[in-house]
Amino acid sequence: MNILLNVMLVIAAFFFMEFMAWFTHKFVMHGFLWILHKDHHIRDGRKVEWNDVFAIVFALPSILLIYFGVMNPNSIMLSIGIGIAAYGFAYFMFHDVYVHQRVKILKGLSNRYLRATVKAHQEHHNPNAHYNYGFLIAPIRYYREEFRK
Repeated sequence: MNILLNVMLVIAAFFFMEFMAWFTHKFVMHGFLWILHKDHHIRDGRKVEWNDVFAIVFALPSILLIYFGVMNPNSIMLSIGIGIAAYGFAYFMFHDVYVHQRVKILKGLSNRYLRATVKAHQEHHNPNAHYNYGFLIAPIRYYREEFRK
């Protein structure tokens, strides 16, 4: 299969996962599975949260696609699985490591994109907030504010 197509599938899967994360965060995590997500909104320094169950759930399709893509030489499945895994890694590094400092390795890093996206996520954690469900892409107003500075 064409390498360019595989790269495009990895990129498409990565960006599609931001939509899936937004949709799942809004309608599942803040909906019928709030019981698993609510402890994430209570910042008490715990290293393990019930919310972490979602990481396992999101990893399963990636693991299965990569496994079957390798075992049955299928570059489409493999590429999509890699794109989902790349998103999971980016999500973990941004959300858990950078924003919430669950692993303290990226403390001094800062730029306009990061500041705007972090601000949107922090506002999401406001107890009265019912908005900003994305993870790696915030609403455009946060970037506009940051780039006006």
